[in-house]
Amino acid sequence: MKIQIKRRVLLASTNQGKLAELAELIGTTNEKIEWVSLKAYPDVGEIAEDGDTFAENARKKALGYAKATGLWTIADDSGLVIDALDGQPGVYSARYATDECGDNRKDIDTANYKKVLAELKDIPDIKRTARFMCCLCLASPEKVLLETEGTFEGIINRGPIGENGFGYDPIFYIPPLNKTAAQLAPQEKNSISHRGNAIRKLKQLLEDLLVSIA
Repeated sequence: MKIQIKRRVLLASTNQGKLAELAELIGTTNEKIEWVSLKAYPDVGEIAEDGDTFAENARKKALGYAKATGLWTIADDSGLVIDALDGQPGVYSARYATDECGDNRKDIDTANYKKVLAELKDIPDIKRTARFMCCLCLASPEKVLLETEGTFEGIINRGPIGENGFGYDPIFYIPPLNKTAAQLAPQEKNSISHRGNAIRKLKQLLEDLLVSIA
């Protein structure tokens, strides 16, 4: 009788919103995988997100945490890209207004989207186009194994609406749904979001990879 040994795979994030979405999208039950988060490795130092692109940051984090823990690691970098701001806040999305608030994540999120709204104050609706972008990377301690990306198109609203989600969701309006991302239920958001699109691609590639090395 062949015994199935699960491979431990690290989800490299401490952002609870991201972890919840990743767990929902990837699935927490898998006969071949045991998922763990960075909470299981409190002594592992944070990997700096100082790359110029989302893909570069995701790659750096995945490789860094994989080497530190010895585990296959999935890392992501994602953020908001606004056309009228020449792609900002981009890779600085999570810390766009950190100089203007404290360390509380909710306060940072609010400060971030308020800064965006202030910068777009005089921009007409037709030019407030934006998209969320997500780049995912799966790495072993030795090399990058898989990479995917996803996007989520919308418009920056004039003010925050909705209580769900996190980050810039309250000001990210989706015209076909006539809602902001913060008005969507988690499953509805995951079915169309940037992170959802990237994870669905990665999930299939990961399953194929596990089969190929079995």
